[in-house]
Amino acid sequence: MKKSVKEIIDKSRAIGWVMEPYAKEILSAYSISVPRFKWAKSSDEALSASRDIGYPVVAKVVSPEVVHKTEVGGVAVGISGDEQLIAVYNRMSALPGFDGVLIDEMVKGKELIIGSKNDVQFGPVVLIVIGGTAVKIYRDVVVRMAPTTEKKALGALNEFRGRELLTGHRGEKPVNLKPLVKLIERFSEMVIDLREWVESIDMNPVFSNEKNSFAADARFILADN
Repeated sequence: MKKSVKEIIDKSRAIGWVMEPYAKEILSAYSISVPRFKWAKSSDEALSASRDIGYPVVAKVVSPEVVHKTEVGGVAVGISGDEQLIAVYNRMSALPGFDGVLIDEMVKGKELIIGSKNDVQFGPVVLIVIGGTAVKIYRDVVVRMAPTTEKKALGALNEFRGRELLTGHRGEKPVNLKPLVKLIERFSEMVIDLREWVESIDMNPVFSNEKNSFAADARFILADN
């Protein structure tokens, strides 16, 4: 395990999971692409971060007491200007354990969920799900043992009933599968590397478009050891 990652995991043990700013640092350490982001701990820092990244942006609450941000109104998408940003910051500052907001570059693409868990019988496994509104339509889940290769990752994507959403649907641009399968391969390598310390990982959502694939959010649940 990389030294920087071990330091993050060690300081996250008290709460049992890894907050998003640190989770994205872990992903970056394994060369998994994430949108540009900045952790802002004041409204002035949030304004500066948003202007630097460029509107529209996404704002997400950072708090050791908030694991599921969407359930408490801790995610705001498509913030288009300073006034709206300040209103969002002030609202989120009232949430339990508030420790600032994460300002994210707003990326677009087809949504997937890529996760892992430590199976008692088989060890670490990778789960790939077509996400967004399609998740209720197709209910597509493909499972692979970790680690996986680019070839096996591509094979997994081809098993989806809704794979036309990735390859081009109703005139939409197809997803560039090369960076997506590379992301899956790197994710599976990370899963193996962290299997003794991390019980499960969820990258949700992963956005894939004609250029690249990004993990827009991630949650690491730590093992009890």
